[in-house]
Amino acid sequence: MIVSRLLRLAAALLIGLAGIAPAQAAELPTFTLKFKPDGTFEPATLEVPAGRFKIELINESNEPVEFESIPLRKEKVLGPGVKSFVVITISRPGEYPFFDDFHQSVKGTLVVKPKE
Repeated sequence: MIVSRLLRLAAALLIGLAGIAPAQAAELPTFTLKFKPDGTFEPATLEVPAGRFKIELINESNEPVEFESIPLRKEKVLGPGVKSFVVITISRPGEYPFFDDFHQSVKGTLVVKPKE
């Protein structure tokens, strides 16, 4: 009785862990976008492959900033010195503008390249 309960518990645990492994194995391509203290993005043009990817956002300024892209339907607010990220899935190659909503003159472009 106890042995069968332990076997069922072990089987359930293994099944649960099996679902986690593929997610960890397939890491997303990751790109970095910095909000600089001089009010610019680095890089101002970010090239990425079509598909699913992650952009790490780093606010190096002393003010809050907001990554925003209307065509990508993404926005993320970061306090001074904060790091965060957004995950984007896009299949269409092209150019997609983004900007700092708190400093609207700060603009950049996400260039989505076809998958090779």
